[in-house]
Amino acid sequence: MYKYIFFDLDGTLTDSGEGIIRSLEYAFDELGLERPDSETIMKFIGPPLVVSFRDFMNYDDETTQKAIAKYRERYVVKGIFENYPYEGIPELLGELKNKGFRLAVATTKPEYMAERVTDHYDLTKYFDTVSGAVGENDSKEAVIRRACERMGIDENEFSSVLMVGDRKYDIIGAHACGMKCCGVKYGFAPEGEFEEYGADYVAEKVDDLKNLIFSLA
Repeated sequence: MYKYIFFDLDGTLTDSGEGIIRSLEYAFDELGLERPDSETIMKFIGPPLVVSFRDFMNYDDETTQKAIAKYRERYVVKGIFENYPYEGIPELLGELKNKGFRLAVATTKPEYMAERVTDHYDLTKYFDTVSGAVGENDSKEAVIRRACERMGIDENEFSSVLMVGDRKYDIIGAHACGMKCCGVKYGFAPEGEFEEYGADYVAEKVDDLKNLIFSLA
């Protein structure tokens, strides 16, 4: 049924919460801005930063760009590596590749940062492509379509792609492309998000994800 498996990065392949949260706190403090509560900070894990600062903090464009610059001042040096693959992920990727699945990363994290993470943790070798954002406003749909283009997947094959992610943006992006999406509960989605946005499948743990994918193959 599925020949191609696309993975989100943060909250799906790697637990990146520590580095993101600490870099956000650094940005707020450096700019003298009030830190939001922990519930709001957790919402930043998933969407593009420009969307998060605008929608969750109601910042204007100038403040948003300053906050992004300060965030990255810390994140690209330190925060990016306050991060680790979830237990069982490297093994899952190896098994999928050995069974003939073609794999991709589809993330709205800037592409050069996503590549640094997958290189650092020796995950790049499993993927046909690491597709990330190449502009501040790249949507999940855009990075998914870019991955398909690079892999030579025509639109009539989109139904053979399964998107795996931990947030509503993965579901929205996949469905916009006519693809199914599996939500993983070990990531950062708030309770009820998968049900609200219509995830086609849900996996509690990495082992459950593995069993699901092989049962649908």
